[in-house]
Amino acid sequence: MGASEWSAELEDIMVSQRVRLRHAAMKILGSPDLADDVVQDAYLKITEARSVFAIQRPMAYVHQVVRNLAIDRHRRRALEATFFTAEEEGAGVAAPVGSPEATEIDRQELGIVVQALDELPVRTRRAFELYRMGGYTQREVAQQLGVSTTLVNFMIRDALTHCRTSLRAG
Repeated sequence: MGASEWSAELEDIMVSQRVRLRHAAMKILGSPDLADDVVQDAYLKITEARSVFAIQRPMAYVHQVVRNLAIDRHRRRALEATFFTAEEEGAGVAAPVGSPEATEIDRQELGIVVQALDELPVRTRRAFELYRMGGYTQREVAQQLGVSTTLVNFMIRDALTHCRTSLRAG
C-alpha cells in the first residue's frame, strides 16, 4: 500500500470514527469543545504528515495520536492554570491605588518584561503577543505565522519562561 493510500485510509478513519475519537479525548479533557479541538488537531497532524510510514493498525495509530494530543492539551492547561488565574476572578474588584513605591516597582517590572520580549526572536515574540495580548488561539497564530500549532505552543512557553526568568533576575 502506497503512502497516499495510507494517508487516505487514515483520513477515512478520522472521519468515520470522529465520535469515538472525540469521546476518547473528552474522557481526558472533560470538555466537549476541547475534545473537538484535539480531534481537529489530530486530523490536521495526520493529513499534513510529510511522510507516511507503514502502519500496521491504522485505527490504533489514529486513536493514539488523539490520545497523545489530549494528554498534551490537559498537561498544558494544568500548567497554565498553575501560573495564571482566570480573568473573570478579578473583574469585579476595584483596582487599589498603590503607593508611589508600588507604582515604581510595577513600572520597573513592566520595563523588565518589555526588555525580555525585545530579546526574543521576532517570530517568538509575535506568537506570544498574538496569543497572550491579541486573544488569538494557538491555531490562529500558527496560521498567521505559517508554522505548526506545536511550534506556536513551544514559542509561547519559551517567551513566558524568558519573561519569568528576567523578572526573577531583575
